[in-house]
Amino acid sequence: METKKTVIVTGGSQGIGAGVVTGFLNKGYNVVATSRNITKSNAFKPNDNLILVDGNIGDIATAHTIAETAVGKFGSIDALVNNAGIFFTKPFTDYTMEDFRNLTATNLDGFIYLSQIAIKQMLKQKTGGSIVTITASIVDHPISALTASVPMITKGGLQAISKSLALEYAKDGIRVNTVAPGIVDTPLTQGFPKDFLKTLSPMDRVSDVQDIVDAVIYLSEAKSVTGETLHVDNGAHVGKW
Repeated sequence: METKKTVIVTGGSQGIGAGVVTGFLNKGYNVVATSRNITKSNAFKPNDNLILVDGNIGDIATAHTIAETAVGKFGSIDALVNNAGIFFTKPFTDYTMEDFRNLTATNLDGFIYLSQIAIKQMLKQKTGGSIVTITASIVDHPISALTASVPMITKGGLQAISKSLALEYAKDGIRVNTVAPGIVDTPLTQGFPKDFLKTLSPMDRVSDVQDIVDAVIYLSEAKSVTGETLHVDNGAHVGKW
């Protein structure tokens, strides 16, 4: 009987993260899900294959707690989904250094802390592994209506480091990829007119959370894919429309 694989999902209490947690549970994985207040979110029914961990991902102590919980309860870390992230739009000249520090703490510090610990555990296990990180389609293909220059410093950095890590750990069977969503129907986009959001891709549609979940699970299991950025953006990365 094959041992169940264990995946860690950050930012797991709502939106894409909650969808990813549910998707992996449905595929038979053990899941350790985390966010600042995930135990109070009532996002999930009790499940023997799911553990919820509260904590700020920008704090290294949180990363250690998450990893120790995964290994202590389920015996391994086989996959990591770095979904937790902050995103907001402003004109470039309105961003403050406090904005920048908040963005880097969650988007970059959190990635480094947990990915380092996960990779160390994967190397110890000697069975390979997968890291998938959520970035953004507008890293490579900005849209004039979305002025997100400073957040894209962090998201672009995540794509860059993921390519480097893909090469660094290729011989260890640890694959590192990113998913770059466009506009997705999540709490983040509530309040924006749907008709406006549809104009932000050539297919004239807004992605569902499940579209992103499918991409994350695919990359987590695609044994021949590493160093890839998978755009799930209804064609927005292709060019002008």
